[in-house]
Amino acid sequence: MLALLALSGAALSIFPAAEMISSPQADPAASVAELATRIQSAIPGVEQIRRSPSGRITAFWFDKGTPGSAVIDPETGQAVGSADPNQVERWLTNLHRSLFLDDTGRLVSAAGAASMLLLSVSGILLVARRTGGWRRWFSPLRGPLAGRVHVELARAAVLGLLLSSATALWMTASTFSLLPDGPAALDQSDASGKKGAALSAMPLLAATPSDDLRELTFPYPDDATDVFTLKTDSGTGAIDQGTGQTLGWVDLTAWERATETVYMLHTGRGASLLGLLLGVMALAVPVMGITGLAVWAAARGGRPPIKGNASPSGADLVVLVGSEGGSTWGFAATLHAALTKSGKRVHVAPMSAFAPGRTRAAQNYIMLAATYGDGDAPACAKGFLDRLAALRAAPSAPVAVLGFGDRNFPRFCAYAEAVGAAARVKGWETILPFDTIDRQSPQEFARWGRALGQALGIPLELDHQPVAPRTTGLTLVSRRDYGQDVQAPTAILRFALPRLGFLQRLLGRGFARFEAGDLIGILPQGATVPRFYSLASGSRDGFLEIVVRKHAGGVCSSMLTGLQPGRSVEAFLRRNPTFHPPRGRKPLILIGAGTGIGPLAGFVRANDSLRPMHLFFGMRHRDSDFLYGEELAHWSSEGRLASLATACSRGSHPRYIQHVIARESAALAAAIGAGAHIMVCGGREMASGVAETLAAILEPMGLSPARLKAEGRYVEDVY
Repeated sequence: MLALLALSGAALSIFPAAEMISSPQADPAASVAELATRIQSAIPGVEQIRRSPSGRITAFWFDKGTPGSAVIDPETGQAVGSADPNQVERWLTNLHRSLFLDDTGRLVSAAGAASMLLLSVSGILLVARRTGGWRRWFSPLRGPLAGRVHVELARAAVLGLLLSSATALWMTASTFSLLPDGPAALDQSDASGKKGAALSAMPLLAATPSDDLRELTFPYPDDATDVFTLKTDSGTGAIDQGTGQTLGWVDLTAWERATETVYMLHTGRGASLLGLLLGVMALAVPVMGITGLAVWAAARGGRPPIKGNASPSGADLVVLVGSEGGSTWGFAATLHAALTKSGKRVHVAPMSAFAPGRTRAAQNYIMLAATYGDGDAPACAKGFLDRLAALRAAPSAPVAVLGFGDRNFPRFCAYAEAVGAAARVKGWETILPFDTIDRQSPQEFARWGRALGQALGIPLELDHQPVAPRTTGLTLVSRRDYGQDVQAPTAILRFALPRLGFLQRLLGRGFARFEAGDLIGILPQGATVPRFYSLASGSRDGFLEIVVRKHAGGVCSSMLTGLQPGRSVEAFLRRNPTFHPPRGRKPLILIGAGTGIGPLAGFVRANDSLRPMHLFFGMRHRDSDFLYGEELAHWSSEGRLASLATACSRGSHPRYIQHVIARESAALAAAIGAGAHIMVCGGREMASGVAETLAAILEPMGLSPARLKAEGRYVEDVY
């Protein structure tokens, strides 16, 4: 219903602008007396003249008992077009106002407006929570496309939706006489009973500009006691038809002015550009409906159901979750079930919903916090640290902080550590010392659970069964092998895109839409934790490509580097929007070593706009592991790659990528000064060396890698 009301409202917003463009406009210097004289000369039987907010002048008359009407050219007073209402506009108006159900339909439409108002207000609060507070209302978003589109549209359209829904409710209340907006009574008892005064001799008509006219009603021809009635933007007056004198005047009441302003704001009549803008904003409603359903469905699929989740106010133990991919929610569900079984009333919520005022009965808090990227907060924990810092004092109920991560990453459980440190600074009493879980280990979680149970004085056994992600079979179609000569077997593996259903394509689910820099997760047989690889291709390339190096003892890398064309693996897609090239034409500085070339090559491959891209690539030996060597030469000739600098750590002149960066310091400084973005992919030691080298280059400019990261101009994908 909201989509129907929004689309019909958007269509109606076109008519006021079209009417203003097509209607002859009166001279602003002309008076109502001059305008009425011209029309009366052309149409002797005229009985009423109206001016719409668009400036269109319409005359109404009776000719031998037959009513007539026409659009008037105010310069000549002649009829220039039919005044009959546009049938499409009338049909849309009836649909929009009442759904063709008269008063019942008006009430239904009003209920829709009330729903839109509630959704807008609650949506504002949800966007603020997702972005981490009002100060970050316009901060960049990450996550699935549907969620980002939903929030971006909400940001752009919410003020218009608030205005449209609130004015619709006002107009409904006015229609049903629920507002005191009726006009004041006009006394015309002093009429002379004479006829014949010239319009030009009536002071009120002569003093009123035609732009202020709303309606001029002529007296009934056979009634000498009848009067001229003039309605303007400021009030209503009565004029004696015999003497031309003003018999009375009443100003518009405050309620009348308010109602007319509301009518103008809602319909766009009198403010056609605003009407068109509100119409465009209304178009966001059906799109937000679709993306909202997609977000809802993804949330249900990504989080396990929390059965018997206690209300915030009634819980004696609160579990707050910070998760990016959804796996930490599974641990929260296991913990909730065990604590509930032991007799606790447990409330589970995202860390972004942290509000001690709503959980006053809580006796304990437990934080289960994963880490995103380079120590950042996961999506559902944004704003938590700010909320904690803003408290006058820490909650009286003690807290336990448990971090989830992978020790292979350089910032293992960094966000959880930041939460624990902030709690200590705030003086928040702890139930247990800070602890971590590596690679979603059920055994480590069970150990921590026993310690928690002992601290709470209850038996607590956490038997967590990881839920395997839904996977899709990917068939290898080709492979290219490198690195055998330098004892670093590496392969570029290209997989065929899986067949997709219509709904997947429509919603962009699964492998329907992805970009270079996104991740695929591969779960080796018998393993419980997936391994992730950066994509070197996008969905528009028509294939899925990754670069894998075989690691000693690596189960997944050994499986992949031994895979032959025609064989398949089970995989799933995970978005990684923070490692996508930003939009625009600013230069990109791409830095990678070894398999880190994968997503960077994907960025160059997709550079159809020929944006300046400068690649720094480190390898062991040019003859053995120059990954994408032929493609890079081809992309350079096409203009997709502006420059390429390489470093080989083996051979006659060994050097690392940071040495090449130092050599090109002047060019890099110029590019960064011009607004270039830096993207680094590869091993953590390489990334650390690159950051140190860049720090020396940036220091004379008053910049640093940390500052560029804060500005979103320096991103890493390291392992």
